[in-house]
Amino acid sequence: MSDTIVPAPDPRRPEPIPLTVLTGFLGAGKTTLLNRLLRDPALADTVVIVNEFGEIGLDHLLIETVDEDMILLGAGCLCCTVRGDLIATLEDLLRKRDNGRIRPFRRVVIETTGLADPAPILHALIYHPYLVLRYRLQAVVTLVDALTGAETLDAHPEALRQAAVADRIVLTKTDLAGDLSGIRARLAALNPAAPIVAPDAPAEALLGGLFGLDGKAADVRAWLGDAALAQDRHHADVNRHDAAIQAICLTSPAPVPRPAFEMFMDLLRSGHGPKLLRLKGIVALADDPERPLVVHGVQHVFHAPITLPAWPDPDHTSRLVLILRDLDPAFVRQLWDAFLGRPRIDAPDAAALTNNPLAIPGP
Repeated sequence: MSDTIVPAPDPRRPEPIPLTVLTGFLGAGKTTLLNRLLRDPALADTVVIVNEFGEIGLDHLLIETVDEDMILLGAGCLCCTVRGDLIATLEDLLRKRDNGRIRPFRRVVIETTGLADPAPILHALIYHPYLVLRYRLQAVVTLVDALTGAETLDAHPEALRQAAVADRIVLTKTDLAGDLSGIRARLAALNPAAPIVAPDAPAEALLGGLFGLDGKAADVRAWLGDAALAQDRHHADVNRHDAAIQAICLTSPAPVPRPAFEMFMDLLRSGHGPKLLRLKGIVALADDPERPLVVHGVQHVFHAPITLPAWPDPDHTSRLVLILRDLDPAFVRQLWDAFLGRPRIDAPDAAALTNNPLAIPGP
């Protein structure tokens, strides 16, 4: 995978710092949720990054000013403001941490603006050659207003992308919305891999993910969200508004040959990268099936793969969850089956795809 960043092992390198992206459309309640979470002891020694145009709303938590761009919060967290490039802000935090100008922090939370497309932010986090060594994307948490969420998804593509790339969705203002079945069904169809959680859930349940603070892998099923996908929701509901965005889960009960997996990932990314809103998974490679490979990425950019020392759950099935935009799920499944040497009966071109993968046509 030519664009994948794979840092060389270095026992002296510190463990990557878990980083969570908190996003959601205007008025969804991001700052209100963040204010509550910062009172949780689990978020002590956290850095919060907010956009300069956002309403920070943290005044009641302030203790002192660290410098012109940073404030110290009562929960032991630092808050800084993005005044330019996010990459520069993250690098500056590391310099201050490494030089002892601020105390070590254990986690970073980025609160995006309501109009933000999260894809560029995720690109920065998983593509920059230095940041990928020092930070580890833990989760994308998207807030959706239960009262106005359906109208927002209809009117604003940014809101659709925010929900589609989420690892978990927080449904807010449920006490004002009445019947929640419609918005829940729509979000489940848009992103079945993301569980819908309540805003009063504990901080770790909201912000945590596969890469916990202790460096140990959490429940893979929860991270992939494939319990929802197990209901075989890959057949799109033609009546829903978001037919252009679909989620699928590719599986293999047998270990996957490494060359076949790398060719599949390379071809999917190089030929259809812009249509991959999100990809994440855990894969058993044939040359080392007891130590699964964890992969995740956004569009054509993938995070450095991580090899786990052992399977974190009893299920050793390889699982890839993909969120696609304007890309036929049947085509992706056909491609996956072809590289695994199991052409589908209903896909007459599968043999041709296997014999000449570089000539794969678009859907």
